[in-house]
Amino acid sequence: MGSIEQTTEILLCLSPAEVANLKEGITFVRNKSTGKDYILYKSKSHLRACKNMCKHQGGLFIKDIEDLDGRSVRCTKHNWKLDVSTMKYINPPGSFCQDELGGGRRGRKEIKDSAPERGKEHRLRMRRFSGHGSRAQLLHGMWDLPRPGHEPVSPASAVVEKNEENGLLFLELNPPNPWDSEPRSPEDLAFGEVQITYLTHACMDLKLGDKRMVFDPWLIGPAFARGWWLLHEPPSDWLERLYQADLIYISHMHSDHLSYPTLKKVAGRRPDIPIYVGNTERPVFWNLKRSGVQLTNINVVPFGIWQQVDRNLRFMILMDGVHPEMDTCIIVEYKGHKILNTVDCTRPNGGRLPMKVDLMMSDFAGGASGFPMTFSGGKFTEEWKAQFIKTERKKLLNYKARLVKDLQPRIYCPFAGYFVESHPSDKYIKETNIKNDPNELNNLIKKNSDVLTWTPRPGATLDLGRMLKDPTDRKGIIEPPEGTKIYKDSWDFGPYLRILNAAVGDEIFRHSCWIKEYFTWAGFKDYNLVVRMIETDEDFSPFPGGYDYLVDFLDLSFPKERPSREHPYEEIRSRVDVIRHVVKNGLLWDDLYIGFQTRLQRDPDVYHHLFWNHFQIKLPLTPPNWKSFLMYCG
Repeated sequence: MGSIEQTTEILLCLSPAEVANLKEGITFVRNKSTGKDYILYKSKSHLRACKNMCKHQGGLFIKDIEDLDGRSVRCTKHNWKLDVSTMKYINPPGSFCQDELGGGRRGRKEIKDSAPERGKEHRLRMRRFSGHGSRAQLLHGMWDLPRPGHEPVSPASAVVEKNEENGLLFLELNPPNPWDSEPRSPEDLAFGEVQITYLTHACMDLKLGDKRMVFDPWLIGPAFARGWWLLHEPPSDWLERLYQADLIYISHMHSDHLSYPTLKKVAGRRPDIPIYVGNTERPVFWNLKRSGVQLTNINVVPFGIWQQVDRNLRFMILMDGVHPEMDTCIIVEYKGHKILNTVDCTRPNGGRLPMKVDLMMSDFAGGASGFPMTFSGGKFTEEWKAQFIKTERKKLLNYKARLVKDLQPRIYCPFAGYFVESHPSDKYIKETNIKNDPNELNNLIKKNSDVLTWTPRPGATLDLGRMLKDPTDRKGIIEPPEGTKIYKDSWDFGPYLRILNAAVGDEIFRHSCWIKEYFTWAGFKDYNLVVRMIETDEDFSPFPGGYDYLVDFLDLSFPKERPSREHPYEEIRSRVDVIRHVVKNGLLWDDLYIGFQTRLQRDPDVYHHLFWNHFQIKLPLTPPNWKSFLMYCG
């Protein structure tokens, strides 16, 4: 095809000692193995970095002796000056912006800074590695927002893991703009040739000539155990639409995108339907065998390479710059017209994205995390939570509006945020976890740009050819018929809760040694953290006859009392049906945390990234061998 698979290249690695010794202001750094030079700028609130190369004619920068504030450097070729604190050239003024290596957050805490400001310009991602031997813990870039299920991060925060245990690793995506390979000029589209129909949440049905492509089908059942349910009533013909699809794209493994109950319906008639996923570190379908869903045509494709569907249609899957181990996004191109779907990516393609696509869609709502609603104690008062949520939602809204203004798509559609905590036991979460209004975002976009916006309703269809020719064409967007049910008012809780409840009485849990078996299987240790795990009822009160135990992750022991040494401590209360279902099936803890099935307290108030990252992303791919365990325990 002529395309090269997108890879990452290490540009610069700072040791833990070098990170700890960075002084405020400008630091010149050389990568000894490559001989290439870089400039770091550290302030009280953030860290910035760039290559030591002038954009004018490639000259080397040195310290600017005329700069009393210690913010600028001077090029040795033509005396051009760069303000490293802003990455803007000040001599000559208004000329260039320096390409930045992304900023350096050295820990995860609650956000105090602004949201991303220049998403399209940032193509790099940074990794954070620790003395625990885990070099792949990902660090957000300077303005990045948290991905769903993780707490936000502040560049100004203190280091969460101890300072001497953390270093920085800068990586660059190469090629940075893979969609530019084999470019195609847009051709005229006939009316009805390209149609995009919204089904629910992140699910779109795309008609592209004589091919049909579906994104992220979640159309029945819950996501994240029992915490998320569909806000919108899917169109009555949703299953027939899925049967007719020529291909399905699934962005990542989270159950509001990879819905096994939905795919089970599809597999009943079309087990060989072609499904495409990115080549993520943790396979998207890592749990397919355990799910019991019979799918026989799953295609794992490399990042950054055009996949040709027919003469006119191709698509390219891109990695997320913050979570390449699990998140992806996609560009679909038909006759030279691009549709960009960034899905849940925090920093799609490292922040570098195609400009002026015909249609862009992205998440917008927020609220896809247990933080801060499921926390209590210390600062976590109801007033603090409400203010934090309000502030974060506004930041997310402003970030999305700026991103759309920067990328200048012809049309923008907010989606992938239409879920509701509808089970009666989650009434508190539903009332507390306020989400962004798509119309508010679209109004903000209209104020700042000429971008057309589309707030989708289930069954509504956008005709791309009509909208590109005449945005005022009333047939450009066909709304569902009058009287169509838009919002769900009932959910079939029973069958899904019965599956969870079946785990409560499982034979495994008659033997208390399951605890040691499970956490040994999980493989997280050599970390100074003590966690108290408490099984609870619906209201998070201790479950009668349930387990209440301590895990000391420093030596993976299970003491009766907290150790006498100094140690961070977390208390995790989990609904018994969900925690036992997760334990029995070797599932990731996203079902607990993102699904709002826990209540947490911690002392001190510190986010233990290594712990949560392990249980949310890095658990073994195969579940514990409970059959062998029962033979041994019995």
